[in-house]
Amino acid sequence: MVVECQGLSKHFGRTVALNNLTFSIKKNAITGLVGANGAGKTTLLKILAGYLRKTAGEVRVFGERPFNSLKVAANTIFIDDNLALPATLSIAEILEAGRLFYPGWDHGLARRLFDYFSFNPRQLHKNLSKGKRSTFNMILGLSARSVLTIFDEPTVGMDAAVRKDFYRALLQDYLQHPRTIIISSHLLKEIEDILEEILLLREGQKRLQLSASALREYALGLRGEEALVKRFIAGREVYRREHFGKNSLFVVLRNSFSAAERHKARAAGLEIMAVSAEDLCVYLTSKGGRGIDDVFNRN
Repeated sequence: MVVECQGLSKHFGRTVALNNLTFSIKKNAITGLVGANGAGKTTLLKILAGYLRKTAGEVRVFGERPFNSLKVAANTIFIDDNLALPATLSIAEILEAGRLFYPGWDHGLARRLFDYFSFNPRQLHKNLSKGKRSTFNMILGLSARSVLTIFDEPTVGMDAAVRKDFYRALLQDYLQHPRTIIISSHLLKEIEDILEEILLLREGQKRLQLSASALREYALGLRGEEALVKRFIAGREVYRREHFGKNSLFVVLRNSFSAAERHKARAAGLEIMAVSAEDLCVYLTSKGGRGIDDVFNRN
């Protein structure tokens, strides 16, 4: 395993950012780190990159504690919106400097991406627009070809077309040069197809870790007459309830129905629906399975 965490916690004063996290990330896989704002994603990634010291528990990256580890620093690149780069160097000069810092640096890839996205080589990184800055940071992250590559919300400010190009470039380069990639994003729908595993955080705790394919089959939706739905879901793990009209109920629950139970539900007039991974992650991280409709439901 490239990353192993056991009971990992991180506190900032009285604020608990991470709470007793236990998980592992295998070698040469693309893992999606998913969760709402404040779930602890950035804190976790900075601990893995060696930027922050843990408060409690154990964390190992390449078998070492990442904080102040030369091995972790030499084999990891961390890309986020606040990437600190030399203020006096042009972006073309920053690309040239990449050769000195990253053993696996592919300058040919860096130049091809640089030209494809139409960068002005004389521009300074600090003067780039938000979207252009994210795109340039992405070029650094891909071209470094680090053993552990971490992207923290890498598409901030990018328009839809550039985001699509980024995900395609990431997948293409990963297939040719496999390495361990962790990418956090609020846009799970956009990255779902390139992920092999998904680690879902809720309020600093692990809510779920599954392969992307298993997550798609993890839950199902059930809709129909309220009393009938309630009878079928009795004793089952329910993640979301939504009322439609006076007597109709929609629920999302753990996919534990047998083929016979599905047939019985359909025969009784209930509708069984697939639940997207993105929607499921929202349901799993909401409090008590509540949605915005509950604000208007006074019952």
